[in-house]
Parts: sequence; C-alpha cells; structure tokens
Amino acid sequence: MTAALSCSLACPLAAQAQTVEPARLEQSVRTLASDLFQGRAPGTIGEERTIGYLVARFEQLGLEPGGPDGQWVQTVPLLHTRLGQSQTLSIAQNGAATPWTFGKQVYLSTLQPKDNVAIANAPLVFVGYGVSAPERGWDDFKGADLKGKVAVFLINDPDFEAAKGEDPFGKFGGKTMTYYGRWTYKFEEAARRGAIGALIVHDTPGAGYGWNVVVSPSGENYDLVRPADKLTSLQVQGWVEGDAAKALFTGAGQDLATLRKQARSAKFKPIELKGATFSAAFPVNQEVVQSANVLARIPGAKRPQETVMYGAHWDAYGEGKPDAQGRIYRAGANDDALGLAGLFEIARAFKAAPAPDRSIVFAAWTAEERGLLGSEHYAQNPVYPIDKTVANLTIDVLQTAGKAKDVILIGKGQNSLEDDLAKFATAQGRVITQESLPERGLFYRADHFSMAKRGVPVLLMMGLAGASDMVEGGRAAGQAWIDAYTGKCYHQACDAVDDTWKLEGAAQDVDLMLDIGRDLANSTRWPQWKAGSEFKAIRDKSAAVRK
Repeated sequence: MTAALSCSLACPLAAQAQTVEPARLEQSVRTLASDLFQGRAPGTIGEERTIGYLVARFEQLGLEPGGPDGQWVQTVPLLHTRLGQSQTLSIAQNGAATPWTFGKQVYLSTLQPKDNVAIANAPLVFVGYGVSAPERGWDDFKGADLKGKVAVFLINDPDFEAAKGEDPFGKFGGKTMTYYGRWTYKFEEAARRGAIGALIVHDTPGAGYGWNVVVSPSGENYDLVRPADKLTSLQVQGWVEGDAAKALFTGAGQDLATLRKQARSAKFKPIELKGATFSAAFPVNQEVVQSANVLARIPGAKRPQETVMYGAHWDAYGEGKPDAQGRIYRAGANDDALGLAGLFEIARAFKAAPAPDRSIVFAAWTAEERGLLGSEHYAQNPVYPIDKTVANLTIDVLQTAGKAKDVILIGKGQNSLEDDLAKFATAQGRVITQESLPERGLFYRADHFSMAKRGVPVLLMMGLAGASDMVEGGRAAGQAWIDAYTGKCYHQACDAVDDTWKLEGAAQDVDLMLDIGRDLANSTRWPQWKAGSEFKAIRDKSAAVRK
C-alpha cells in the first residue's frame, strides 16, 4: 500500500486530550468496520489495507515503529486452510451409515498442510472432559490408546455441571472455567495422544456461545506455520451439534446425559462407542500467508528497557454468506475495531503528556479469531524482553449500551492488576463486579493469555464477562445488551456500528486502562501474580531480573 493511500485512510485527528471521547472512538470504528477493509481477514487485501491504516494512525499520533529492526510490523507466517465440499461425511453404526451434513450435525476444519484429509471408519472414543491434570489428581484418559481413533469430548471442565458440595466441585475452579475447559486444550491433548480426529459435543451453556458461532468460520482455519515434526496428528477437528451427539451416543447403546454425570468423577474411564465409526474426506485449499502484527512504541524517558504493553486484535472474519440485509463482510465493529480505537485514544493521551518513565508498546495483533496466533507468535518471538514486560493490558469487546455503575473483573485472584482496576474504578465512582459468566473462560480467550502463559501479569477489559449495572436500566439493561450481542451479532455481519450505540461506557473503560497503564509507566513497581495462580511460578523464575 502506498503512503498516500495509507494516509488517506486515517481519519483527521482532533486536538489531543487526556480524556477519551466517545465520538473519536466511533469515528475510528466506522472506518475500520467499513466495506473498504472487507472484514479484515488475515492474508487478504483487507489485511493490507488494515495494516496501512494502523501504521498511518500510529504515525500521525507521533509514535515510533515498535517492531523488529525498527519496523512497524512483525511478520507472522500463517497456515491458512479451508475445507472444500465433503466427499465423505458420515457416521456408521452397526453397519448402517448415516450421512451428516457439514454445518448441521457437525462442524470441521483442519490444521494440516495437505491438499486432502481423510478418515475412514475410525472408531470413536468418548473421553469425558478430556482432562489430564496430575496436579489436581485427575486423568480422564487412564492410558487409553487413541491412535487412529476419533476422540469425543465434552466442552468445559468437570466442575461446570457439578453442584456445590458435589465432587469434584472446586477442583477446577467451580463455575470458573480453567484452561482444561477450552476447546484449544482439548484438541491439543487429543493430538498429543495420537488421535486422528477430535470432536467436541456442543452445548451453548458450556461453550458460552451458540451453534451459529461454531459454524461461522465456514470450514476455514489458521495456524502458525510449524515444522513437520510439530504438526498435529488430527486430520480434522471440530464440533458435534447437541442433538446429533445424543443420537450418536444412543446408537452406541449409551445415554449422553448419564455419561455427563459419570464424567464428573475422577474414576471416569474412556468409553469406546461400540459399533460406531466416523468417516470424513475433504479436499483442502491450503496456503501459507504472510500476516503481520503492528507494533508502535513510545520510548521511556528513564527506564526504556521496561515495557508496559497495550493490546487489541485487528482481525475479524472477512467475507461470508449474505445476511438478511445482504451484508457479506463480518467486520467486527466491536470485536475488535472498538478495542483498536481505544488504543489510538490511549496513545493520544500519552503523547499529550511528558514522556513516561517506562516505554509503552501498542500491539495490534493478527489472527486472534483464529486461536490467538498473532500474540502467540510474538510471545514466542518477543521484540521486548518478557521478563521486563511490566504488564499486558488488553481491550477486546466493550459494551456499547452506555455508562455503567460498575466494571466487570475477569480472572479474580490472578494478579495484583485487579487491585489497580478497583482503585481507578473507585476514582470514577464505579465499583468492581466479578464476571457473572466465569464458565465461559474469558480469561483464556483473548490475546493477553499468550503473555500470561509466559508469566507477564495481564488485565483484560471485555464486555462479554457479565451484565453491567447500567446507569440507565440497571443490570437488566446490561443483560439485554449481552443477550442481543452474543445471541445475534457475535462473529456475524451485524457486528457493525449502528445508531443505538452509546459509547460513553466504553470511553470510561478505555479511560480506566489508560489510568492503570499511566500509573505503571511512571512508577518502579512490578505487578505480581497472586498465590494460587498457575502463572506465578513462571514469573518468579525471573524475579532477579526485576530487582
């Protein structure tokens, strides 16, 4: 993209100010969610235009390139696959084959760089929640051989449906999902054990979203480019729709509801679905695309080697089937163009003040929607030392229903940044509310998690974590917003700016992230993981570096 075109995409900048203004947030979102960017899918002309726009905005705000070798971008090679029309897709039970329809009974994708994937009459093994957690005294696999087989999982973790006081309630965080409940973990665990396929039984409460969200990528998937010896063993991975799963288990002489209860016991053992096999054959369109993270920086005046990082993802879902209004681009106005707009306003505020003591890095990640791939690539190849990264502050989806009396905390008990959040929320006249839907595992579903896995203290601002107590309409209004967004527009074409948006609350949340980061950037303190966090030991190993 030429410099002239890049600059033409950047909105005119108003006078810099310390307070985030809703109108400026909306202006940025309207640009990023416009058809010009074609849904911001990695590896497309939409990406090229998005990268040019982001660079132009950061440059106009007075930031310097923050990527490797003084560049604005960090290249992220991605494997991009898309399944073609199925040649075979069926379940055979006791010799009788039942065709399955892609997107109706089952949803699949692949992360293998092949032109074809094929599974022929593979046995299916139900592995419960598929958890291997020796530190919690839990092993769902009991040594079962999954080689050449298809593993069938429940979504979430063993605590999810357990009643209080019932075993194993509390071993996996109660209703708060652990990483063992994430679909990414389940697919990775199936591959580690040599399975050739993995299927997760979908249910909306356990997954945190409906079947419409599951099928929204339309057979497309992305992964980081991996060496041959690191490729997954899974030919296909995906989900089984709830009613289709019940029929599958019934045909194998099993009752899914009964097995759900059995899977909540540490005594559970894998169950082969007798007489049932799975077959699937698809052509695959596969390519390696060169995507990119955009990194911008404000150097610290006193301790530039110490970094406070802000992050949001630039990618959305690109082009899809027309919706009822004929819209084909799934442009992610809220998810996460609004987060990017927040980064611009935070950068504007920092540049309007004296240089901070510590450096500030702004990261616009690629391929978050494809499995946090851009942030994971950065975490594997950091531009700034992980051990001296003070914190990662991530914005990913903000509520658009107006001002709220509270702030939703995601990941209570993880680290001291939650205390910073409470402090600055109080200064705004707001209170902290714990996430009301911890079973959705949001702490593990945004780009900050790539940094948390390396020990960097993190804080996520996300409007999907629970119903806010709205100034107008209270918690009922907050719940109505959650229900409408997640039930209708999440990852769909209707995630677009509309006249009902009220961004005063989103501006408050961006202001909070600004206040927290500004305080960290002008101090000598290091946020700490709290006792009991699974990330504390990782950070503690490098404690001497920060003295």
